[in-house]
Amino acid sequence: MCDVKKQISLYIHIPFCKAKCYYCDFNSFACMTDLIEPYFNALYREIETYAERLEDHAIKTVFIGGGTPSLVDARYISTAIELCSRHYKISEHAEVTMEANPGTLSIDKLRDYRSMGINRLSIGLQACQDRILKSIGRIHRYGEFVENFEQARKVGFSNINVDLIFGLPSQTLEDWDETLEKVVETGTEHISCYSLSIEEDTVFGEKLKTGEIEPVSDELDRRMYYLAKEKLGQAGYRHYEISNFARKGYECRHNLTYWKSEEYVGLGAGAHSYMNSFRYNNIYSIDGYIACISDGDLPVENQQAIDIKEKMSEFIILGLRLTDGISATEFEQKFGKALKDLFGDKIEKLRKRGLITCCGDRIMLTSQGLDLANQVFVEFI
Repeated sequence: MCDVKKQISLYIHIPFCKAKCYYCDFNSFACMTDLIEPYFNALYREIETYAERLEDHAIKTVFIGGGTPSLVDARYISTAIELCSRHYKISEHAEVTMEANPGTLSIDKLRDYRSMGINRLSIGLQACQDRILKSIGRIHRYGEFVENFEQARKVGFSNINVDLIFGLPSQTLEDWDETLEKVVETGTEHISCYSLSIEEDTVFGEKLKTGEIEPVSDELDRRMYYLAKEKLGQAGYRHYEISNFARKGYECRHNLTYWKSEEYVGLGAGAHSYMNSFRYNNIYSIDGYIACISDGDLPVENQQAIDIKEKMSEFIILGLRLTDGISATEFEQKFGKALKDLFGDKIEKLRKRGLITCCGDRIMLTSQGLDLANQVFVEFI
């Protein structure tokens, strides 16, 4: 382990994908493979620029996301990790995650990922029915997921997350039940279950406007969520965050950084950072990102100082996403003021509504609170 005081997490954004999924509003771009080489050259330079800024920190987690990081040649990822290891102090037992999509993986790529130190894989499945995968713009079939999952196990990945989405157009409760059953059968360590949110600037957003699709009813959405909680709980997965379930000891340490309001640095186009009481993001466009770094500048925009009130609100809002909730003792240690003195009336109001509960010094969402989480969060903004 590194003998340094501060710990921080590192996010690396790879914005390329083969095709844009119909629900996706992430900073990702299809059909721009000609920019892969110049993009990574810019990314390598950005990694180097943070060497001095992070010299007193230990990197406790690394998350390589996108886009589809597994789309690009593994050598690009390898060089990025090598540069991070050279310029930063990466903790000996750091969690190093990479997102991957079926249809872009091979056993050779997976071997390469393991050899370069990636120890956690996050695979985007979304659903196990091929008709649904096609209807949401996925490039793979369910059989490719099964093959890639087995290959990942074969090369030594013992910490795998599977991403799922419920509330998809034309998805039935029986479809969702089947997906949960099949994913549980894999024995994966972590499962993320996200309720579909149709965003305006997406294919689904356009289809919603024209009436080509209809959102599922709130009732069906909640039935799917309750089914996930029930089935995954019975299968030994702990529901530790609104959308996340894990076997004991396999909670995503990188995402816990966000939910616990801890510091992180984001590298790559559109990546976000939170460091030294400032939040900022990089330029979103690939061309703009490359051009800025080529000119010798940091690709940073939208820098914002986070004051003490915002820090308190974020500690509560993000922390309440965790089923363990927040600790009043930890709040007071962090901010020097008692939680009940500042927010006691709001907490009592929400408790009377049955949305939060108090246990010892901890405050957490109830089952109903999980369903109406945004109504809870808005109280603390």
